Amino acid sequence: MGNGDKIPTHVAIIMDGNGRWAQQQGKERYEGHIEGVASVRACIKAALRNGVRYLTLYTFSTENWGRPQEEVDALMQLFCQSVTNETPELIKEGVRVRFIGRRDRFSEVVRERLQHIEESTKEGDKLTLVLAFDYSAREELVSATQRLAKRVASGELRSEDISEQLISANLYTADIPDPDFIVRTSGECRLSNFLLWQASYAEMYFPQTLWPDFREEAFDKAIEEYALRNRRYGLL
Repeated sequence: MGNGDKIPTHVAIIMDGNGRWAQQQGKERYEGHIEGVASVRACIKAALRNGVRYLTLYTFSTENWGRPQEEVDALMQLFCQSVTNETPELIKEGVRVRFIGRRDRFSEVVRERLQHIEESTKEGDKLTLVLAFDYSAREELVSATQRLAKRVASGELRSEDISEQLISANLYTADIPDPDFIVRTSGECRLSNFLLWQASYAEMYFPQTLWPDFREEAFDKAIEEYALRNRRYGLL
């Protein structure tokens, strides 16, 4: 367990390594994604136990649409099945689910599942689970910029009034605090178009562990690592 005074309010995770895990096990990529769902479940439990208030998971990036159609279809099916299976437990544990990203490219079935789990868990007050689904940080920034540009063009807003706070207020994460701690599993050391604006002062951690092996003990170790950091925000 981490130092109680240094528990991050918001942990964001880039869940990387499902495919490599499957390859190492001699399994199909889809089986790696199935095993990854167990890691999601484990990290939710660990976040609740450690007192983390927000847990954001990079679930499906905009770039993931470029994967083979068979894999994309399997991911959508796995997502819908997981949402159905996990919702009662999330409600019981006081977990509120939020989705950030586009929704217009999903099938009606998937959009209905997104809406259902958000509505069903809206009373959760222990942990907010934010799922970045069809998410692109660059697209998020472009969309925010377009909204502000329209307000300037209509005379509702002056260009000189655009501030960091106003940009933040027009992002998907407007009512979510910026992440304190970003974890990317599998040893890869990049953000891959994830929370680029919000990550400005986040601490980062890149364990070698592949996502399907990242369970409660690994999450606890990450929290311990965070407790050792000295966040200066550019100051001395």
